[in-house]
Amino acid sequence: MKIVILAAGIGSRLGNPFPKPLTPLNNGKSIMGMQLDNLTEYFNVDDINIVVGFKKDLIMERFPEVTYIYNPFFDRTNTSKSLLKALKKNKDQSVLWLNGDVVFDARLLKELSSYIQKEQSFVAVNTSKVAEEEVKYTLKNDYINELSKTVKNGLGEAVGINFIAKKDIQNFITRLEECDDNDYFERGLELAIEKDQLQISAVDISAFDCMEVDFKEDLDNVNNLFR
Repeated sequence: MKIVILAAGIGSRLGNPFPKPLTPLNNGKSIMGMQLDNLTEYFNVDDINIVVGFKKDLIMERFPEVTYIYNPFFDRTNTSKSLLKALKKNKDQSVLWLNGDVVFDARLLKELSSYIQKEQSFVAVNTSKVAEEEVKYTLKNDYINELSKTVKNGLGEAVGINFIAKKDIQNFITRLEECDDNDYFERGLELAIEKDQLQISAVDISAFDCMEVDFKEDLDNVNNLFR
């Protein structure tokens, strides 16, 4: 299995002059530093790929031990195209991927391990809250049916940690290719569910702290959670 971190975006909403994954936390780590520390508790650092774009050298110099994939169109494409580049590099293997701004408790990776071992594609979700601006989901026959920010009556929020099994990866690649440049990768998952009947589980990790950092308020909350 390969691991992909999506870190190409400008992250303008937080207002940093540097890539958002390098945002320092009060625990002495950056967002990405904490991600890599957590991931390497369970996985081999040689299997980690980071998709970079905006001020890529700053990230590459900080974390030289991982593999990098460059999205030169970071300023005009969204996560669907960054993820597509990474999956095309790893299309014969399963891939665990996460957004470069998600801060999480390492213990949730153990919760996800059984799904990874049985090669079941999934989206990690938090069922304890459903905020209007977040990616939400609905279910049909126990698998994800809808997945976007515009979902009505969502059952919870997608937290930005996901897994595609190798048996499903080619269909997913095809659907990501169909996405518009400004689409999030969730659109590719929706297309694969609709057109290929891809079965994607919603794995509830609500018992663990996990939060994406988009705004200053999010950063304050993360610093309170991860002291």
